[in-house]
Amino acid sequence: MIHWLKQLRSAFGVAFLWLVCLIYFTQGFRSFVWTAVSYQLKDRLQLSPSASQFVFSVAFFPWSIKPLYGIVSDCIPIGGKKRTPYLVLSTVLSLVPWLFLGLDSTSRSSSLYLMIFLTVQNLGSAMADVVIDAMIAEAVRLEKASFAGDLQSVSWFAMAVGGVCGSLLGGYALSNLKIETIFLLFTVLPTLQLLSCALVEEIPANNEPLPELLDSNEFEEKSKLSSDNYRDTNKSSTRRRKGQKKGKKGASNGKSEKQKKQSKSLASQWFQSLKAATFGLGRAFKQPIILRPMAWFFIAHITVPNLSTVMFYYQTEVLQLDAAFLGTARVVGWLGLMFGTFIYNRYLQDMTLRKSLLFAHIGLSITILLDMVLVSRENVGYGVSDKTMVLFGSALGDAINQLKFMPFLILSGRLCPPGIEGTLFALFMSINNLGNTVGSFMGAGLASLLGISSGSFENMFMGLAIQVFCTYIPVLFLFLIPKEATGVSAS
Repeated sequence: MIHWLKQLRSAFGVAFLWLVCLIYFTQGFRSFVWTAVSYQLKDRLQLSPSASQFVFSVAFFPWSIKPLYGIVSDCIPIGGKKRTPYLVLSTVLSLVPWLFLGLDSTSRSSSLYLMIFLTVQNLGSAMADVVIDAMIAEAVRLEKASFAGDLQSVSWFAMAVGGVCGSLLGGYALSNLKIETIFLLFTVLPTLQLLSCALVEEIPANNEPLPELLDSNEFEEKSKLSSDNYRDTNKSSTRRRKGQKKGKKGASNGKSEKQKKQSKSLASQWFQSLKAATFGLGRAFKQPIILRPMAWFFIAHITVPNLSTVMFYYQTEVLQLDAAFLGTARVVGWLGLMFGTFIYNRYLQDMTLRKSLLFAHIGLSITILLDMVLVSRENVGYGVSDKTMVLFGSALGDAINQLKFMPFLILSGRLCPPGIEGTLFALFMSINNLGNTVGSFMGAGLASLLGISSGSFENMFMGLAIQVFCTYIPVLFLFLIPKEATGVSAS
């Protein structure tokens, strides 16, 4: 283990490894502060379950447009750099909202202001996630490609550790600290992340578009633009040489004109880069081999209403489960996620993706049936405590969700064509996130339609029954997944 870490340190440097681990740890540790947000919405603002779920859905929307951050950072350098300036910007965006929410009572006492600040915070976190992924990809490609899997393992391990620590400490903090104090405590990590950005050196990038994203017409436009710029520069230089005898004023005018032309040329190159990247991404995504599987994963999310926030209200109000226990349940969920990853990699890679996804949805319906048992109180009659049901359901649910997510990761990695892997993979993840957001909106709508609110859970059983039924709708569309594709080979 120590020898392995020394190899990674030698390959990538201590500063880079520290930044990667810190950012991923912070992403996992977000459970520490978002648990407090859930209680702020429920207890302080007294929002209904559907209203709280709506706030969460809007706040997490920035995770659904991740490719936009990737394209902008790829095509528009700041100060000649494509990564560290955007990482600084994203860290500031993820830091400032928590400071406002911790120090200003008005901002956290208004559902509108709270939703705006949470959305800005997620914008910063999502942008940082895209930028650090790009930095990892570049480091692996330029330095040590053989360490690609090791670097990903380190990042995922850091996020898992952050998730476990955040869930454990979040429950304890809610039982002993004020919510505004929790908001301020969390700012320590983004602040440390902001300071750590100065430790990583980035080689200034040129402003040329990515050649693999340009078609022949765009290459001609790019060449013509470069030729025009060259001629304009020569003409400007000639005018300056002829005008040197006319005095200082003429020289200043020539210099100003050259700067304007260079600025215009740079803006044109940025526009061409953005245009090329966008059209290249669109052409790749429209290919049936990419579009059909991604359409299935999107359908799988939007057809199943997400009632997680409603269940949170039920667990805290009806079952009287405290914050410390719910933090423990989230830790168990993280362990279940790791277990699901192990099971898939160890035993299910040879299974066709269609079959593994089918079993995953059957498993998801079983976890919802367990929630129905909990809501109906049948578990009490059999001597099974509510806490046991919640812990078991959390572990099983996260494990099965990971069994469903692993095929998504496999297909995403396999379908990405060379040259635009990072941006296209970010698009795939955004589709997954957007599907989750739409599913949350569907859940909020279902809860509102059934009249489920704080203190009124009579129709909770019906809502879960509808969710079980909807779980099998995506099964009807499994024909969109390549028939013979498995975890180790393509169809």
